[in-house]
Amino acid sequence: MSYQTLRYEVDDGLLLLTLNRPDDLNAFTVEMANELVAAYNRASDDDSVGCIVVTGAGKAFCAGMDLSIEGNVFGLDESLEPTLGDLRDRLDDPAISQGVRDTGGRVAMAMLNCRKPIVGAINGAAVGIGATMTLPMDFRFASTRARFGFVFGRLGITPEACSTWLLPRIVGLQQSLEWLYRADIFDADEARNKGLVREVLEPDELLDAACAFARSLVTDRSPVSVALIRQMLYRNSAMESPLEAHRVESLAMFYTSTGDGKEGVAAFLEKRSPEFTAQASAMPPFCAEWPTEK
Repeated sequence: MSYQTLRYEVDDGLLLLTLNRPDDLNAFTVEMANELVAAYNRASDDDSVGCIVVTGAGKAFCAGMDLSIEGNVFGLDESLEPTLGDLRDRLDDPAISQGVRDTGGRVAMAMLNCRKPIVGAINGAAVGIGATMTLPMDFRFASTRARFGFVFGRLGITPEACSTWLLPRIVGLQQSLEWLYRADIFDADEARNKGLVREVLEPDELLDAACAFARSLVTDRSPVSVALIRQMLYRNSAMESPLEAHRVESLAMFYTSTGDGKEGVAAFLEKRSPEFTAQASAMPPFCAEWPTEK
């Protein structure tokens, strides 16, 4: 599959996904949104991919929505008058999916549904959707040249890409409100100090460090175990009761213990590296009962 706005490169289990509009500072478009959704869905089902690192080509990560596009720059259908009911009952209706749903949100849902760990290598400006698209990543590494901005208030619009759900979970409600109210640009050190990024590195060290870290998450690990852990944490941490987590954990433990768990225990007792055979493309049957988020 070819992409116009991305590079999709798999090397020894690591997918390097690169936003590839460097002449436009990797500005976000509807085409990029559609390609990102397709790329994350593809990686989720691709057993040659163990982990994902996302970065930007050139000097920016993503400078936000491409505001030079004619008409509604967000690709929305201004002839509609949508309601919450429409978004509940008609989410997949093409009129709603293409004309109302925020494009960043569709990308965020594809990222949250992905079965592979996602690590960001934020190499430069990450503003607007460029910042919010990093939130569904499991970890974010930033270059000393990176700059972040949740600048929606300056444009008279509101946060998107599921950021009002994700950002408070990452940095807390008070910090989220401050960044969103102020709508200022802040540097990588502030992002690290406030918990948005894990580590700040020099530009020539960033990608190698992010890739090495991503590989460390999945080396000698069961792809099914990793996939379940990712989905369980994102889903269960939002449940109202720990009983719901207990139900899912019971099934996950049951099916992994009868699968790769046997090999993991044997490898531990025999003091050798495990040879896991289960693949993330074939998840335990109870996963089909999970609500499908799109």
